[in-house]
Amino acid sequence: MTPTDNAARWHLPHTDLPAPEEMAAWDRAASANYGLREEILMENASREALHVLRAELDASVTPPKTPLPTSLPFSFTGLRVLLFMGGGNNGGDAAAPARHLHDAGAEVLVLHTRPLGGYRGAAGYHVRLAKRCGVPFRPAGAWPRSLPDPRWLAPHVVVDGLLGTGFSGALREREATLVAAINECAERAFVLALDIPSGLGGLTGRPRPDAVRAHATVTFEAAKPGLVLPEAAPYTGRLHVRPIGIPQAVRARHPASYRMLDDTCLAALPATTPCMHKGTAGHVLVVGGSEGLTGAPLLAGLGALRGGAGLVTMACPGGLAAEVKAATPDVMTLPLGERRARDPTALPGLLALAARCNALVIGPGMGRSPEAAEVLSALLALPGRPPAVIDADGLFPLAEGLVSLDLVRETDIVTPHPGEMARLADLTTADVQRGRAATARAFAARCAGVLVLKGAGSLVTRRDRPITIIPLAAPTLAVAGSGDVLSGLAGALLAQGAPSEVAACLAAYLHAKAGQLLLHDYPARGNTPREIADAIPHARKEHLPCC
Repeated sequence: MTPTDNAARWHLPHTDLPAPEEMAAWDRAASANYGLREEILMENASREALHVLRAELDASVTPPKTPLPTSLPFSFTGLRVLLFMGGGNNGGDAAAPARHLHDAGAEVLVLHTRPLGGYRGAAGYHVRLAKRCGVPFRPAGAWPRSLPDPRWLAPHVVVDGLLGTGFSGALREREATLVAAINECAERAFVLALDIPSGLGGLTGRPRPDAVRAHATVTFEAAKPGLVLPEAAPYTGRLHVRPIGIPQAVRARHPASYRMLDDTCLAALPATTPCMHKGTAGHVLVVGGSEGLTGAPLLAGLGALRGGAGLVTMACPGGLAAEVKAATPDVMTLPLGERRARDPTALPGLLALAARCNALVIGPGMGRSPEAAEVLSALLALPGRPPAVIDADGLFPLAEGLVSLDLVRETDIVTPHPGEMARLADLTTADVQRGRAATARAFAARCAGVLVLKGAGSLVTRRDRPITIIPLAAPTLAVAGSGDVLSGLAGALLAQGAPSEVAACLAAYLHAKAGQLLLHDYPARGNTPREIADAIPHARKEHLPCC
């Protein structure tokens, strides 16, 4: 198989996610290089927003408590729509659909946060056009005194166009007041956010410190990273991504620095064949286990077996091998000496087996002794060794400088949770969680391997590559041992020939899907990590290509 064939075999379908500044660059390039005026793009966005609003109200998934004055077939006539128009381009995104709603028979009122004469460019164009068409505008002023009469305290629909994806920092007092007003209206009206709920971080998906809680969000051309992260869901509601006409040539010339996977990526999982056997399905060597910590490597081994590995060997201190073997007959053991702790004299045997395996998983339950660091260093430095997943206690020597990060190769995967990432990056866990993407990029610049920053919406990246977002979360995964299962699953995919970045992405996605599957039987949690491993084959069965 040629490198080109192999790349095609392991291609992962994905969706591009431009950062807010990249989306702005797409808009500028479409205008400057292709003559697509910003006014046209904004008009296209307004039409798509109208289509989404019609579909949402027609479906009545989240009907407003203020009864709609409509009957089938759906009509905007008589609908009372309150639009909040901010001072930037997002304000134009509110003015344009206000015109369409007005022309469709809705009763419309636009509250604006800056003087109408201060709107420039495309936003100014659409404000002036809407005024000429008879759309009423009023200064937002002090809520609710800015409303012309009490009826507007009970609109049928509220459209949020206060702040766009370029918002940064924290909400100012006036913006915070209006966000609170929209959320108050949301208790009885349907709220549609334009591009992003106001106050939500376009990169982080977190409120700053509050954000509009929309029933639905329509975002234009492409979703932004923050919109697809699990923590954004309470604010975005149902997310609609609608095209506005950005040429594909613009997207190709200005590639997005983020991307997202969905279920289509699982088509890249290794296929089964009628004549495969354990030797062709990959041999994973799990190096771990120490006094009181034999469960972690066992869970990694189960993750590898449930991920499709044909053989799994557990390398652990010889004095612990019997209890490891007694816990599950499904794995083989390599006793390292006779002690219940690491025995340096057993290292040559470990290295010899490592060289014959297809993938290594190093760290689960290994402990933090100096001998454990020596084992990690020797394995990573082994010439011609197979790719490795470094997890749990295997990360500690890297964070403490006991083992050089330079030993981590491009074929390896590093899988820290936020606390371990904090140690690797010399940050606090809170710092990591506040800036997950920035932390991931900074670490990837220092380390040649693929990084999986675990958590709700795990991030996968490597040096000079986009960040891949796994837009899934499941509370069933919040249990000790869950990460060990993930490391074994990643090892199984490496052993079956997947390139490191592909293996990391598929493992993180499939692991999250297994967690979501468990929600059916464990909606209030209570599952064990072993059950996460057991759910992996069921999560993949609908997507596994067979031949």
